[in-house]
Amino acid sequence: MFLENTTKQSIGGGWIEVICGSMFSGKTEELIRRLRRAKIARQRVEIFKPAIDTRYDKEAVVSHDETSIKSTPVQAASQIILLANDVDVVGIDEAQFFDDELSNVCNLLANDGIRVIVAGLDMDFRGKPFGPIPSLMSSAEYVTKVHAICMECGSLAHYSHRFVESESLVLLGETDRYVPLCRKCFLKKKKVK
Repeated sequence: MFLENTTKQSIGGGWIEVICGSMFSGKTEELIRRLRRAKIARQRVEIFKPAIDTRYDKEAVVSHDETSIKSTPVQAASQIILLANDVDVVGIDEAQFFDDELSNVCNLLANDGIRVIVAGLDMDFRGKPFGPIPSLMSSAEYVTKVHAICMECGSLAHYSHRFVESESLVLLGETDRYVPLCRKCFLKKKKVK
């Protein structure tokens, strides 16, 4: 379990936390939990998500079990810098959908003493590193990898298997298009294709 650092940071004393894993692993749930705790601690919190993510709500960050928290949708990572004024904590959901500038934005915020909490898929449906997440993981002070349950065998899963035909890197969906799989079951599915 991740325990929050609750000490007040000085200038340049911020940090980055990355919550990553497959679909259905609880990334957004953990992000919301940390952000709510920051609010309870009377910290000023601002939450962002990519405007492309309209699956549950156009503005709120919503987990698969319908837990939600208000957020600001943005088109590009650079907008976060412009909108994150007078805050202690910045939350970012579905980070894999942002452009590669997200890593620089998060580091700039952390360098200004802000706690930055980022959640996103670390791998795409092919099992390859996804978007800015690998870069963020390398510069983050804290990385939490969460796991789903394999829908084939019940083991821990960390792959998001897409079972509909599409080669598009970004294809929004839920259980209608994706299932979490362990390594063994993911490799079996890849061989079948």
